[in-house]
Amino acid sequence: MLRNTPRGHILTLIGKTVALTVTTNSALADYLHDSRLDIDMKNFYLHRNYSGPPSNVGSWSQGFDLKFVSGYTDTPLEVGLDIDAQYALKLDSAGNDGSLPYSETAGKASDASRAGVTAKFKYSNTELKIGDFRPRLPVAWFDPSRQLETIYQGAVVESNEIDGLNIMTGSFWSAATRASSNHEKFSLSGPPESPESSGLDFAGFSYKITPTLEASYYFGLMHDLYRQHYAGLSHFADLGNGFNLKTDARFWQSIDEGRAKGGNIDNKTYGLQFTVTKGYHLFGLGYQQLEGESGFPTLSGYIPNLHMVNWSYTVFAFADERSWTTRYAYDFGGVGIPGLKMGARFTKGTHWDLGQGQGNNQQTERILFANYVVQSGELKNLSFDARTILARYEKGANFSELRLTTTYPLNVW
Repeated sequence: MLRNTPRGHILTLIGKTVALTVTTNSALADYLHDSRLDIDMKNFYLHRNYSGPPSNVGSWSQGFDLKFVSGYTDTPLEVGLDIDAQYALKLDSAGNDGSLPYSETAGKASDASRAGVTAKFKYSNTELKIGDFRPRLPVAWFDPSRQLETIYQGAVVESNEIDGLNIMTGSFWSAATRASSNHEKFSLSGPPESPESSGLDFAGFSYKITPTLEASYYFGLMHDLYRQHYAGLSHFADLGNGFNLKTDARFWQSIDEGRAKGGNIDNKTYGLQFTVTKGYHLFGLGYQQLEGESGFPTLSGYIPNLHMVNWSYTVFAFADERSWTTRYAYDFGGVGIPGLKMGARFTKGTHWDLGQGQGNNQQTERILFANYVVQSGELKNLSFDARTILARYEKGANFSELRLTTTYPLNVW
């Protein structure tokens, strides 16, 4: 829910203004005709077994994710209003697995809910949105890994006035994370967690230099915590005989900023990833290296950065860590079973500096997964996903994990 803050009042006022505009303007027909309403129903089960205490944690929940996306009014300045709402019903839980709000005092998890609106204004190919976001940016990414997805709140301008060039700038001032019903200000994960930041300002672009080569740059300023530069290149190549190669090179530089409430941050992260496809086969290989006096800055509330080459269920983002990963996936449409995919991924990280004279650590992660999507009939698009995760550490508690997810996306209109 929106907190009682000036930004919350501004967002409420804008929402009322947009609602008044679309209900009194003759262009209401376009606003509704081009709209859509989707409800994703997700049943999620997680069980994690540690080698040390707590030995077992997990949860089982049923979630509902409503997304109403409006059209635009037929006016010189086009106007729209989106609505989102999420609800997670706890069916069972044991300990805190990070999937649902958890009370240390009561020793149990609880249901979760949040809702919001997004006012949007469009002129030509430039759009301003104020409200809720699920960003996929190198400097801000949402978390789709558990029951509730991360919801950022802020204001973003996106422009596509020039062919091949996408420009984005904006500010995020809070986020409702996967284990919370409330929007909270940003802070660095701990322990202990850092004091709060007033928000993240960012700007950047992606540009298609050629149809197969894209360059991107983003700058992020998390006030009084860190500033971050990102640069990336992505290239697609047809190798012939049905082979295709996608190459991604990514770089981040993170430095403490302002009052440096989170302490010293000095990190450079390099990532290189190759993905080869041939028919129904996919092969992947990635390498990531961190340099500097600290690890990659991560935000509290389990907010990830899935744009990193080796960010996975286990975080490979510690000071001086070097990690490589290999993966393989097969689409069983190649043998007459469309909708079924299976695969595996293995990642190893070394040279992880534990600090305080504890020496280096290393970790490995193995993932096996199977996913099936119903292709036709009354239950078309119903999906089933099963995956196992095995994490091992030279120093630390190992764990194994099972995740089972059933998702049914319903398009109301």
